[in-house]
Amino acid sequence: MYTELNTPARTIMTPGPVEAEPRVLRAMATPILGQFDPAFTEIMDRVMNMLRELFQTKNKWAFPIDGTSRSGAEALLCSIIEPGDKVFIPIYGRFGYLLNEICERYGAEVHTMECEWGEVFDPEAVIKEMKKVNPKITAIVHGETSTGQMQPLEEIGKACREQDILFVVDAVASIGGTPVKVDEWFIDGIVGGTQKCLSVPSGMAPITYNDRIEKVIQARKKVEKGIETEDDRQNLGSNPFIKSNYFDVSMLQDYWGPRRLNHHTEATSMIYALHEGLRIVLEEGLEERFARHKHHEQALIAGIEAMGLDIFGNFDSKLPVVTCVTIPEGIDGESVRKMLLDEFTIEIASSFGPLQGKIWRIGTMGYSCRKENVLFALAGLEAVLIRHNAPIQVGKALQAALDVYNNN
Repeated sequence: MYTELNTPARTIMTPGPVEAEPRVLRAMATPILGQFDPAFTEIMDRVMNMLRELFQTKNKWAFPIDGTSRSGAEALLCSIIEPGDKVFIPIYGRFGYLLNEICERYGAEVHTMECEWGEVFDPEAVIKEMKKVNPKITAIVHGETSTGQMQPLEEIGKACREQDILFVVDAVASIGGTPVKVDEWFIDGIVGGTQKCLSVPSGMAPITYNDRIEKVIQARKKVEKGIETEDDRQNLGSNPFIKSNYFDVSMLQDYWGPRRLNHHTEATSMIYALHEGLRIVLEEGLEERFARHKHHEQALIAGIEAMGLDIFGNFDSKLPVVTCVTIPEGIDGESVRKMLLDEFTIEIASSFGPLQGKIWRIGTMGYSCRKENVLFALAGLEAVLIRHNAPIQVGKALQAALDVYNNN
């Protein structure tokens, strides 16, 4: 016999997923509506409006792709990449390589530049290389969770616009936790994630894009035969059609727009979740939310450093919602993570590639970004490191974090 689900309670302090907002989970339990029920399409319209506010844009198009965060990146990129197109990708961590992977699979001629993990690029260096490559698209990660770094974008975006290059950004880790200014930074297309700073379960990837992207998409439009009309047949795009059916943004426009052309069966409960998550973000206020994330980051860093541990990476370009900690010499990082989970029900993350086994990554994102979580994580980590005979300063971490909280 299979038993009823009884998942353990966790304090999740990873860079995603994070603890879901309780109000979001309640929203997911509301009754299912048909995807073309006027009551549901009204919810869809409100989601689009709230996404525009979140992304700080006046774009016409802002809607979620059904799927995890990379589904949004794939939808945007596959809809604008034609075989042989030049794409330029500055890579400073794991998820830059993911953009590379997606672009290669759709036939792009990919050009990259790389820097050491734990650093970001001087925008001038990116712009200089971009002029050499002369790509159709420049794609970059805003907040790189694998290294805890955040790339400045405004100068790069402005240069892309001046050179008539499409600027596509992965803001999965940063949206809702730190400023992302789509219009001000000249971003043409951008993807976010639900399972990080928005505190919504994984399963949707909000995107927005401007008329420069839409022009490319419309030139590649092809409505599938089972639902096309005579007008659709007469108005095929002049360029090779988008190769993915599921991620075809030209058809998704018709699904989310007034035409309501059937494309897929919408994940109604996830739309409810996103609606409530966005409502909570805007209820708090963007600037207030960004300040809250910075405040708890400061308390966490104070505690980590008081313990005698080192923060990994360039502090000047640190991603505010992810703190990377160098694992002390001689300490088994995975043993620490396991004991932290087994004894304290606290989850933190390891990293990837050249940083595997060298750093821990602690997320302070969305609903997980709370005073009690930061203090509990510091207390648990200190206790586990004592058990591992790590050379730390005992009894100082919580006091340092409390000093931050009490002085603000």
